[in-house]
Amino acid sequence: MRGESINHLAKKLRKNMTDTERLLWRHLRNSELGGYKFRRQRPIGPYIVDFVCLEKKIVIEVDGGQHAGQVELDAERSDYLKEKGYRVMRFWNNEVLKETESVLTVILSSLDGNVSPPLSSSPSPRPSPQGARENECEGRKNIKVS
Repeated sequence: MRGESINHLAKKLRKNMTDTERLLWRHLRNSELGGYKFRRQRPIGPYIVDFVCLEKKIVIEVDGGQHAGQVELDAERSDYLKEKGYRVMRFWNNEVLKETESVLTVILSSLDGNVSPPLSSSPSPRPSPQGARENECEGRKNIKVS
């Protein structure tokens, strides 16, 4: 994809954010979360990431149910970003909507270099019965940190 076309697409995505992305952006913009600056719908190589803190090289992806069917594509994307030195954090839409404070705590903990605490003891249900995003570490469910 040519540079100008990916930049045009990123601009279009910024103008048409999902409700979930808008909610999370309210907490990330203007260095609201711990003083860390985030950018939204930012091109990194051939991909456009939902949110990125360039200073800490942390990418935040907000995934809807359609991502349950594209696990391999998401893994390829995460691998590319890891090769570029980024840490990728994935959250389901329903986590951001229903457990916003917990999601923000996990993000801030990662930004500060701490081990991310688990979400509440009753995590929100998976958007698909496949359970494609269950995290292997610390028994946390639904959050994928790469």
